[in-house]
Amino acid sequence: MAQQEEKTSLGMTDYYRKVFQKHASVQKEDGKYMSQDDFLDAVAPGEDFKKIQREQFGLLYKIADQSKRGLISFNDFVIFQNLLSKADAEYEVAFRVFDVNGTGKITFDQFKSVLSTNLPEDAVPFDFDCDWLKLYIGNKEGHHELAYEEFAQLLKGLQGERLRQEFKHYDKKQAGYIAPEDFKRIILDVAKHKLSDQVIDHLPTLCNLYAGTGTNISFSNVVAFHNVIRNIDMVELVIRRAIEESSEKSITKSDFLRQAAQASRYTIFTPMEADIIFHFAGVDNASGKLTLEEFSKILDPRWKVAKPQPEAMDTHDAKDKNNKKKSGFLWSLVENSYAFALGSIAGAVGATAVYPIDLVKTRMQNQRSKVVGELLYKNSLDCFKKVIKNEGAIGLYRGLGPQLVGVAPEKAIKLTMNDFVRGKFINKETGEIKFWQEMIGGAAAGASQVVFTNPLEIVKIRLQIQGEQAKMADVPRRSAIWIVKQLGVVGLYKGVSACLLRDVPFSAIYFPAYAHLKKDVFKEGPDHKLTITELLTSGAIAGMPAAYFTTPADVIKTRLQVEARKGQTSYNGIADAARKIYAEEGFKAFFKGGPARILRSSPQFGVTLTVYELLHQLIPLPGSAPHNTPGPVLATDESRDNASIRSRNGLKMLLDLDYRFGVYNNQPAAAVAAACPYVPSPATEKA
Repeated sequence: MAQQEEKTSLGMTDYYRKVFQKHASVQKEDGKYMSQDDFLDAVAPGEDFKKIQREQFGLLYKIADQSKRGLISFNDFVIFQNLLSKADAEYEVAFRVFDVNGTGKITFDQFKSVLSTNLPEDAVPFDFDCDWLKLYIGNKEGHHELAYEEFAQLLKGLQGERLRQEFKHYDKKQAGYIAPEDFKRIILDVAKHKLSDQVIDHLPTLCNLYAGTGTNISFSNVVAFHNVIRNIDMVELVIRRAIEESSEKSITKSDFLRQAAQASRYTIFTPMEADIIFHFAGVDNASGKLTLEEFSKILDPRWKVAKPQPEAMDTHDAKDKNNKKKSGFLWSLVENSYAFALGSIAGAVGATAVYPIDLVKTRMQNQRSKVVGELLYKNSLDCFKKVIKNEGAIGLYRGLGPQLVGVAPEKAIKLTMNDFVRGKFINKETGEIKFWQEMIGGAAAGASQVVFTNPLEIVKIRLQIQGEQAKMADVPRRSAIWIVKQLGVVGLYKGVSACLLRDVPFSAIYFPAYAHLKKDVFKEGPDHKLTITELLTSGAIAGMPAAYFTTPADVIKTRLQVEARKGQTSYNGIADAARKIYAEEGFKAFFKGGPARILRSSPQFGVTLTVYELLHQLIPLPGSAPHNTPGPVLATDESRDNASIRSRNGLKMLLDLDYRFGVYNNQPAAAVAAACPYVPSPATEKA
């Protein structure tokens, strides 16, 4: 996530330059260069080279080394990174490996030479005289050359042809069955890098899937297993959707097939493929109902069984006890207190940033247009100018003290309550939450803050109005303490119903809008941490509709809470205020101060939420999960570096041919040195 944020803030070229400078260790007269080790450290950081060998990542190095002098320049590095960023990178990488002459075309001889020399000697030899290959290349005398698009299509079907040829090789008696150990060899050849150790260990158990086959595995079984692995992304999507709809968060084969049918216009998975998915995911669960964590065995190639060592049992037990403590009442209290403290700071910063706009908004809403001589301000800008002229710049911050005293607990309760309610509704398996649940969380947050909001608002409003009252009549200025004493406890909650009418819908609109702007517009996720600008923009945009549509309730609240002067209309409750405002000033009066309210609320909540999230990142609560992180992927997922993922994906098509592709190379040294020159494919030239 940090890498993604850095890319966003620096720009791609500057980011690549920073990575290059960090890893390049070879100094020449004309600048710095990367050795092969430097390059692999840059494109595969943290890679253990177990599932994918170092020599296989070396294929990428050969592609990046355009000059063929054994060093990578900065320009080479940028061009290579641009290649990996393309949607069809895995096909382009494979094309450049096979296009040894750099002509942009691949002949039969080139295809045969590269495939043969990059497979181990003990691999089942590929039959280059098969009818399948002739359909693409013709017979070898025809010299039919494959362009990039044709080669990509051939490559997509090549794994299936290898599968068929290997099955035929092991099925000596042509009985349509092979032994479990032969099945394991075939699958490891074409898909080892896609399988977890758990699945690999249990591959021979496929023979137990159906009664009547004895200890053998049919060709149908092999093809079905291969189809599952090839379409593993769709398998995961269907599983996640089915589990989301399940109240028990576990599904059966029928649930899976039903969801698969809904996900596509045509049938995606056969019954046998569904049997295979549930067979390997349910190795330790014979009930037939599996959870997402159990499916992770087949979905995640990095899944491992937790095996604590005997000497580490004490530590494990201590961690388990610690986790139990963190799920108890005291830990919940600590988390809520932590959120409350950060919310207080964020609320104070947000309120101070927009307080002058809030003062202008209040004075505009209190202006009674039907009272002769009362029309002090033409609009919000005119009000702003007159406050500075008559009261000085300090007049824009009249009443800020009580605001800061009250806004800390107000915003803290609001943010804490929203997080708390969302946490109760959120799906622990998928990390998802329904829209109506988000609205309830926001509404609860808005309702909970009124206990602090109403006293704060009534004191603040009366202080804000004092400035203009002093200009119209000889009215003494009162302090916040005087106003509190004069109102009393009951008076401090005058207009509380109108306050609820404003704050509940505001938060019900604001918090879901904010969450969806981050997720759907700015694509927040495990690999994309939002920048400060994106957080501010999300908060500001979400505040616009929330602020404007609740302006009528805010106008009524202001009129109820301001002490009416002689000659002004007084109000007795929400309905009375609404009726009199409409009768005396018309419908437009309900939206007085609306623009100022948008200008105030929108940036205020943008600043408040941004500061709140930044504080969570800068001052994390020890032992807690990252704040506001989108739902978990698989239960066994660990954070992986984006560069390593892109490099793995670039090798995907080659590894699908054989998981050892590139590890054993039987070409002469000169041929190896000449391999993989950089010549743009036709697809690249078109781009």
